[in-house]
Amino acid sequence: MVYVTRGLVAVLLDLAAEAEPEELTVSLAVTPAGEFDGVVDAPPDAPVFTHFYPPETGRSITAVFGVDLSVPAGQTQGRFVSHPRGNLDVSKTDDLHEAVLVAVPPWEESSLAAFDRAGRGRDLVIVDAEPPTESLA
Repeated sequence: MVYVTRGLVAVLLDLAAEAEPEELTVSLAVTPAGEFDGVVDAPPDAPVFTHFYPPETGRSITAVFGVDLSVPAGQTQGRFVSHPRGNLDVSKTDDLHEAVLVAVPPWEESSLAAFDRAGRGRDLVIVDAEPPTESLA
């Protein structure tokens, strides 16, 4: 199963709609279900996708060095990919991760699906919970 917060889904679908007709790829990070303040219907150690790294971050560094240095190594367990032409599947050109969320127009929750690295469909569970508040201190 792939767990993702409803808030993150809303943001990702909005980003995909804004990027259309271009495809969008976004790195995703998780929070263990047991760290949420509220009740999450998932095992405490289950990863829940809660955060993303903005796709514009570090673009100039990536262009110069050819490596995405804006996302900390090992910090993203998933990837969101938009397919504006309507292919709700993983394609050979997608940047794959352990879990891949793919969305197609009309950019609604019903047009979002989860896959593993090999392109096999996974059950997607949208969680109605807010991730814990983070502090910089």
